[in-house]
Amino acid sequence: MEGKRSILIVGGGTAGWLTAAYLAKFLDVANRPDLSITLVESTDIGIVGVGEGAFPTIRTTLQFLDIDERDFIRATGATFKQGIRFDDWVRTPAPGEHDHFFHPFEAPLYTPDASMVSLWLAEDEATRPPFAEAVTIQHRVAEERRGPKRAEEDGFAAPLNYAYHFDARALARLLADRARQLGVAHVEDRLLGARLNESGGIECLDFERLGTMTADLFIDCTGLAAELIGNAIREPLVSVRRYLFTDRALACRVPRGDPDAPLPSYTIAAAHEAGWIWDIGLRDMRGIGLVYSSDHVGEERARDVLGGYIGQPELAADARLIAFDPGYRRRQWVGNCVAVGMAAGFLEPLESTGIVLIEAAAAMIAELLPPSGPVDASADRFNALMTARFDNIVNFLKLHYCLSERAEPFWRDNVDPASIPDALREMLDRWRSRPPSRFDFTLDVETFAYFNYQYILYGMGFRTDPPGGGMPDTRRAASAFARIRHFGDQAVDDLPSHRELIRQINES
Repeated sequence: MEGKRSILIVGGGTAGWLTAAYLAKFLDVANRPDLSITLVESTDIGIVGVGEGAFPTIRTTLQFLDIDERDFIRATGATFKQGIRFDDWVRTPAPGEHDHFFHPFEAPLYTPDASMVSLWLAEDEATRPPFAEAVTIQHRVAEERRGPKRAEEDGFAAPLNYAYHFDARALARLLADRARQLGVAHVEDRLLGARLNESGGIECLDFERLGTMTADLFIDCTGLAAELIGNAIREPLVSVRRYLFTDRALACRVPRGDPDAPLPSYTIAAAHEAGWIWDIGLRDMRGIGLVYSSDHVGEERARDVLGGYIGQPELAADARLIAFDPGYRRRQWVGNCVAVGMAAGFLEPLESTGIVLIEAAAAMIAELLPPSGPVDASADRFNALMTARFDNIVNFLKLHYCLSERAEPFWRDNVDPASIPDALREMLDRWRSRPPSRFDFTLDVETFAYFNYQYILYGMGFRTDPPGGGMPDTRRAASAFARIRHFGDQAVDDLPSHRELIRQINES
């Protein structure tokens, strides 16, 4: 490398600080006099911090950054997340009648002599257990509010797959501390604007106190404002609202009641007339938010629904309104500017894909950034991979809506074939004859595996033709499901309650 190469990240939060820490660790910035990373953030821009969920990949990222799991849990008020419980997504609830299904992180139990999915499909629909309950022990563990591991087990290791719930503001502070330790320079200042060069790239940035700053690579982590990729470079946002209708969220913090009450180790996603409500249990509070479509319900009605769910209308009245256009930029790396996080795109909070996309982008930038020569040499490859990843996430999120039997207009509009992406419609047609397979997906551009699709499909009541012909092997199926129930019973006996696990970690 000739001379010194510099990276300037604009914006903090999870996107900015995770990207900064990841690049600094991967590129060994602390020991590289030829490379610098600077992060500039404005204190005027806050982080929602009402509780956020992640995907299991966050464990690998934290481990890569050498962040101790116990330190992370204590610093962010974190709890464990073993999946998502979907309440009332299938049918409109009648008074006193509700249903739910579970999307665990654990894959269906593998057996060398039979497919658990095939055995379940062959069983009588009227008598077989729910899909997640039948094929994995995590359903039972989560329902019993057990943790996925014991307190004495090594960090990031456990018998069951898991992620976390955490305070987003606290996570940003933790990542900032780690990034600075890894050699990232930190400046607080307000961006005034960007100046472009003749080729349409960024020439320099103007700040209130710093004045003019230049860099070889500018990373836009300014959130929905998209100050660099959107306002300066004018790369358009491609809306996907024809598929995903929600475009508003009301978010609030709810004080925790009884500190000894059982603590769920899953996100609750409760459907309502025009969207859904997230309910995340942290150590010291609950993060609750209502996601809705402004085409189907007004803000006043949305606040009423949120207040009814919480039981405290005054908290709903003060909930922060977040407006967004679900979509993404097909070119997230343009010249010497690359967008990460909400600046690159945002779909909706369902299934916690926001941080997964940050992790994917940071890892790709680290590996694709050339040590010399044009900084955008791999931009086309980055854009192709991120576009495919966004498109596939759109398909997965839409799957949660388009199979519903709920009667309200929002849900009926979601079932309209015209609102379903072509790729998803083609997959649904295939899956009427066989269950989703690993061969349906290309791993490098996927966030969700084939079994994630199975949990949603069969949780929503999708029907796949039973495999083979003749009479189902009921004895074999009964034996397999009994074995899983037995393993589940053992796990419930062996694992601590989630509440006790969090208490032990915080007191150690």
